[in-house]
Amino acid sequence: MSIITLLTDFGLKDGYPGVMKGVIWSIAPQAQIADITHLIQPQNILEGALTLERTAPFFPPGTIHVAVVDPGVGTQRRPIAARLGEHYFVGPDNGLCTALVESCRSSGVPMQFVHLNQPQFWLAEVSNVFHGRDIFSPVAAHLANGIPLSALGAPIEDPVLLALPRPQRTARGWQGQVTLVDHFGNISTNLEPQHIPSMGDVEINLAGVRIHGLKRTFGDGQPGELVALFDSEGKLSICVVNGSAAARLGVQVGAQVEVTQLHD
Repeated sequence: MSIITLLTDFGLKDGYPGVMKGVIWSIAPQAQIADITHLIQPQNILEGALTLERTAPFFPPGTIHVAVVDPGVGTQRRPIAARLGEHYFVGPDNGLCTALVESCRSSGVPMQFVHLNQPQFWLAEVSNVFHGRDIFSPVAAHLANGIPLSALGAPIEDPVLLALPRPQRTARGWQGQVTLVDHFGNISTNLEPQHIPSMGDVEINLAGVRIHGLKRTFGDGQPGELVALFDSEGKLSICVVNGSAAARLGVQVGAQVEVTQLHD
């Protein structure tokens, strides 16, 4: 039984994700559909790409990931589908699959991309503003029914890729960026354990606030305390115990964070 995931910036109020599910089930009634999220910040392709990176690896081989954060819908941007290792991606050619592509490249696993230009696998009428319904959902359903990727479009080798933020070495440490603010107000960065070899002899600077050392978990701090720790994905996160670091510090995705090694 095929699994299809949905990741969009459509929100939950207007029924757009439900319509996509209806299209999929009309073509592939056996498909299981998992909602990753529909609360990506509107038009924030980078947030969508990073969220897909964090979540897709936890799904089984053969999963079809439909991602729609698509400010260029109806323009010359291509609709694409791809096989990325053991998973599939369906969505706009705007960089949403960047992190997955980079992971495949670093692992040396095969990839295949097609430009979706076979309208017999779309809905009969295609809107200029809702390709999630009219192109991407039916294509995902046909994939789930066993239609080969190569039948869905012409091969391409130049998908659009984003320049993902990378930590930069400094004289006494590293400079990274905020990549996620989660539901709890925890602030996640692109810094990982290899950038912070010592838990105690480091200082983290974010929004003019300095935090000395790292905690192992939330409970190692006091309620209301601003702490730094490695989150469940191994990323350096700044948190308020039982509170919201984002509300306290007023930072957003893209803000710089600096880590300084206090002793060599």
